[in-house]
Amino acid sequence: MAAPLELSCWGGGWGLPSVHSESLVVMAYAKFSGAPLKVKVIDNTWRGSRGDVPILTTEDNIISQPAKILNFLRKQKYNADYELSAKQGADTLAYIALIEEKLLPAVLHTFWVESDNYFSVTRPWFASRIPFPLSLILPGRMSKGALNRILLTRGEPPLYHLREVEAQIYRDAKECLNLLSNRLGTSQFFFGDTPSTLDAYVFGFLAPLYKVRFPKGISPAGQETVDANLQKLTQLVNKESNLIEKMDDNLRQSPQLPPRKLPTLKLTPAEEESNSLQRLSP
Repeated sequence: MAAPLELSCWGGGWGLPSVHSESLVVMAYAKFSGAPLKVKVIDNTWRGSRGDVPILTTEDNIISQPAKILNFLRKQKYNADYELSAKQGADTLAYIALIEEKLLPAVLHTFWVESDNYFSVTRPWFASRIPFPLSLILPGRMSKGALNRILLTRGEPPLYHLREVEAQIYRDAKECLNLLSNRLGTSQFFFGDTPSTLDAYVFGFLAPLYKVRFPKGISPAGQETVDANLQKLTQLVNKESNLIEKMDDNLRQSPQLPPRKLPTLKLTPAEEESNSLQRLSP
């Protein structure tokens, strides 16, 4: 009998099993590969609040970071990529690197730096799941950590000021989503008829943007030029909603399904209407 696999992660909201992108990546991959994970929500711990999750615990191992967790699952014969060619495997790594470099900063900004979103949605949600008095401290630290992460990767010459950095990260995110959208095209999934690692990463980073209802879309305030560019970005996120909804349905199925038997689910128009490795992400 296989050793039990326990995944510690942030909990869910807005119809998602977790609001934390990297936790969603692991949860999606586990469902696609048939890995029998037991989810343990640790929202109210100091460790979890520092962004260390997701953490996979087995009888002999404690593993953090999505890439390491997915590699461990593959070694345990839970492989969602068994049908991929060598080229497709290389493409997967390239697209994941692209997501982490160009999409993640915009996700962090949307959740943790844009003031209206942070004070009306992000901070209250996380504070409600952290015990007092840490609920007064940790969300602010997480916001500061997200800002530092953005500035560390984007605040180099000639982008000295936050306003310039904001404009660049949303242009980068638009470019990333354009590439992902063109790669997906009209296909069900990125490589063939069953989801793989890349689908898990795209779902993990786009689903929170699609599901969480922010007062300020995916856009920093006060920048008309950037807002014009972001109209296309928002459209692309909505385009990916078909992929998100299919994966969301698969995640919600209680039986663990082997990859070869994973069904392709199609939503009716009414259902559609209703419905990449840094560690700090929403």
